[in-house]
Amino acid sequence: MFTGLVTDIGEIVSVEPRGELRRIAIACHYPPETIALGASIACSGPCLTAVGFRREGERMIFEVDAAAETLARTTAGEWAAGRRINLERSLKIGDELGGHIVTGHVDGVATIFSRDDFDGMSRFWIDAPHDYARFIAEKGSVALDGTSLTVNAVEGDRFSVLIIPHTLAVTTWGFYRAGDRLNLEVDLMARYAARLAEASK
Repeated sequence: MFTGLVTDIGEIVSVEPRGELRRIAIACHYPPETIALGASIACSGPCLTAVGFRREGERMIFEVDAAAETLARTTAGEWAAGRRINLERSLKIGDELGGHIVTGHVDGVATIFSRDDFDGMSRFWIDAPHDYARFIAEKGSVALDGTSLTVNAVEGDRFSVLIIPHTLAVTTWGFYRAGDRLNLEVDLMARYAARLAEASK
């Protein structure tokens, strides 16, 4: 379980095919003693399991395995060395829930339609996959590349989010441009509300 509040920007060091898996090594600033084998880490959206870690100079590197389902349903299949990704470690009892409840189970891939920069902020219009657009509502929550965001406006399958200067500085959002693809996780509450509405019919 996560909150969508990014705590580090990682850098992919290597991607190694292993049959239907890919072993991905990610450099981060987390102290090595704070990551245990088997720990869950949200990597730009998908929740992945730490299967190894090592220290290289000043950098701590942890490894995860991305399975075929993850590679097919997320942007992980596009990841290569040098790419920066948002990181968040799993929520602990007593942690502040400052974003919204995020599971790390990506629903699909959205695409940035446009970016408008003003006053140090950026407004992005995002094209959502049609099957999941119905779960996205104005003033509701959405997770994009592991970042908890508030939906500002909705127009059909397209919606907008406003990224403040702090978020642009501490996440990968500062690097995004039109055409970039993002991991989308719709709000859990919206999903359950829609399911209950369907069942009541």
